[in-house]
Amino acid sequence: MGEGPRIARGEWQCSWVYSELERAEPALHHARRCEELCREYADELEDFDLPAMHEALARAQLVAGNREEALHRLELASRLCAEIADPEDREIIQAQIDSIAATAA
Repeated sequence: MGEGPRIARGEWQCSWVYSELERAEPALHHARRCEELCREYADELEDFDLPAMHEALARAQLVAGNREEALHRLELASRLCAEIADPEDREIIQAQIDSIAATAA
């Protein structure tokens, strides 16, 4: 695995932390950076990277008060999560998605 996917995952983690701190602007910044890196390194990603990226954007959009966009990203994350081959990876991402869905409801 190259450096790009690792950096994208780091951006996902930063976004998650800022979302937990309810800091919308940096949460969105890091989630969008994760999305940019996922696009740039699409051929190097693992099957959990895209659902995680959409999860980060959903969480950050929810913190920013953009419920409609958060729900859209949540739907994309859920759809892609179902395609994760490894059950443990799928369970981890699904737990993140479920935590957002509970907040967005």
